[in-house]
Amino acid sequence: MSQIIVITGASSGFGALTARALADTGSTVYAGMRATTDRNAPQVQEAIDYSAEHHVDLRAIEMDVSSEDSVEAAIAQIIAEHGRIDVIIHNAGHMVSGPAEAFTPEQLAELYDVNVLSTQRVNRAVLPHLRKAGKGLVLWVSSTSVKGGTPPYLAPYFAAKAGMDSLAVSYAAELSRWGVETSIVVPGSFTTGTNHFAHAGHPTDTAVKDEYEAKYPDLMKQVAGKLADLAPKGAEASLVSDEIVRIVALPAGERPYRVHIDPADDGSEEVSHVADRVRREFLTRVDLADLLTITQ
Repeated sequence: MSQIIVITGASSGFGALTARALADTGSTVYAGMRATTDRNAPQVQEAIDYSAEHHVDLRAIEMDVSSEDSVEAAIAQIIAEHGRIDVIIHNAGHMVSGPAEAFTPEQLAELYDVNVLSTQRVNRAVLPHLRKAGKGLVLWVSSTSVKGGTPPYLAPYFAAKAGMDSLAVSYAAELSRWGVETSIVVPGSFTTGTNHFAHAGHPTDTAVKDEYEAKYPDLMKQVAGKLADLAPKGAEASLVSDEIVRIVALPAGERPYRVHIDPADDGSEEVSHVADRVRREFLTRVDLADLLTITQ
């Protein structure tokens, strides 16, 4: 039986690649995106065309993860059409670049809303159905910046992704006795194949930004260039979507808790290995080792 899969932020980048790759496996995939009737109308048509050309079931659906009403309406529609959801993929996110001081608190709050609070809106709409079914997969698209190399001028994004990753870690334990599995996919700095860098936001306090630019001229260009140089040839963004497809296809109970796709190797995997080991050991020490695997 094909799976019913929902992925957020699927208009481009990792999201669009993953939605298509999962549809190719025979699953019914809902590609969540906002502004489906205007700004993302071309992306909706691309999904329709891909579905028809490849004879797969890929469906674009209006889902603005910053709106509780939009999220709840989308999930209600999917449940009405299929009676279930098997996999939810938290992929929606936004990047900003620039000196941390030049971002207003309101900008940081907006970024946190997109990268972190959005997952809570989606979870509160989807998880009651997964818990009732006693099965399912919640897959989080994190970032190596959470525990790996952290170049300057990306602080608000790094902080938001760290918040999302921490939420995923806690959810993993809290969902295990319901039979709902968690996988955290950790991509590295893919500078091509996604719109992260191209569509990155910038600080609104241009006066402070200019002061930093005088001391750190063209720093972001240097960082982006060096990150691109670190990635070996052939390190395409599809490496991430391919890994997500592999994880989704695995039997329940055999999916990895955390997996890295980091061609540049910024050190995140090494640090995560220690952090995840400490988590396992601590839960065992407090007699909660059963939370490390799902109850089936």
